[in-house]
Amino acid sequence: MKTFILILIGFVYTFAPRLCLAQATAQQQPIPLDTIYANDTKNVALFFPEPIRQGITGSDNFVFTYNREEEQYFGLLQAKPGKESNLLVVNRNGSIFSYIVRYKKQLSKLNYFIPLSKSIGNERPILKDSILVKSSEEFVDNSTYYYQKFCSYLLNRKQRIGRIKKRNEGIILTVENIVFDKDELYFVIEIENTSTMDYDLNFLNLSVETRQKGKRKSLQRLYQEPIYKHNLPSKIMENETARFVYVLSKFSLSDDRRAILELNEKNGERNIKMKLSHRYINNPN
Repeated sequence: MKTFILILIGFVYTFAPRLCLAQATAQQQPIPLDTIYANDTKNVALFFPEPIRQGITGSDNFVFTYNREEEQYFGLLQAKPGKESNLLVVNRNGSIFSYIVRYKKQLSKLNYFIPLSKSIGNERPILKDSILVKSSEEFVDNSTYYYQKFCSYLLNRKQRIGRIKKRNEGIILTVENIVFDKDELYFVIEIENTSTMDYDLNFLNLSVETRQKGKRKSLQRLYQEPIYKHNLPSKIMENETARFVYVLSKFSLSDDRRAILELNEKNGERNIKMKLSHRYINNPN
């Protein structure tokens, strides 16, 4: 028995420090950081799950801009040639995100949609009892999440594709921008009500119209179903403006085809039919 106890004591003194060291090393091993590439000719957009409260880069050749007055979900990263650095972003809820940032002349990715799971921690401890567990049904799928964030980004930009505008009885319909991204076309649309009566929206449809050649000329119209509608209103109050986005699968038009945007008022006659040339559809931003 004494022999067994001596052997056990020897084992503890010999191997226990090694086990503790191995455990400590495993706990202290740093988590590898993802790398984001940027350059000085394009804006790289980073969309976060919560509004940005603070964003800092470790070197002057990297610039991360975000709205400091009104917290928003996205920031823009640009870089000049130089050594790699790091980017630290803190969201409004205290979530911390850290990335390696590098300059790259040719960029293959311009938009990063960052999930909460990429957070490396929180600036203040969160008690488990205070965490609300949400079921998977409460989370939108990845594609819808992407559309939401990119549409919000487009509505905050002041980019226009041209002067595409038509009015009727104080109702002004404008196509501000047409943007191509991945496999979709994003139509940024504005409806302004300058009249003294509210405008109840019945529908806003986009169709492709084809001129049939021959002795009996006719028009054939094919409705284009939107994949996603962002902030589409049902009513525009008097002297108010609504801006929203239609997302459609990408398409192109030949010279004999054009897009038709048709705005229809519910229980009213202030309707607008706008023609969009194939030049706008085939040459989006």
